[in-house]
Amino acid sequence: MLSVNDVKWTETLSFRLGSLGAVISDQYAEALAEVGLKPKHVGVLGVLDAGLASSQLEIARLMRVAPSLVVSLADHLESQGAIKRLRDPADRRRQVLSLTDEGRELLGRCTDMALAIDERLDAGLTPPQRAALRDALGRLAVAYGLPVRD
Repeated sequence: MLSVNDVKWTETLSFRLGSLGAVISDQYAEALAEVGLKPKHVGVLGVLDAGLASSQLEIARLMRVAPSLVVSLADHLESQGAIKRLRDPADRRRQVLSLTDEGRELLGRCTDMALAIDERLDAGLTPPQRAALRDALGRLAVAYGLPVRD
């Protein structure tokens, strides 16, 4: 393990990932503004598309955000026709969200935007480096309990 004397704080993995993450998040947010969304809106669409959760409360837990934020995100997505809200017949207090065809199309556009950023991000890497980066990030995501696809 490296000690404080061996590395500068700007060389730490946490600093580099955090800084790079902030830059990339800003770029993605700017791209999403074209379609009137923010990254967390896309998070809700992605959760619904993957079938990871359907109730607002489940989505909030999965995304690690306040339930009130999911309500606000769902309000916006519903106004755009991207999702439908239904009362759970088994529990009238529970709102179940589902992705509409428009929502799937919107998620596809958002994915295309992310892929364009990915191309710029890894343009200077060789194919083996790209594969190693994706593998390492996937392993870190799993270690931190983030949803990932195999």
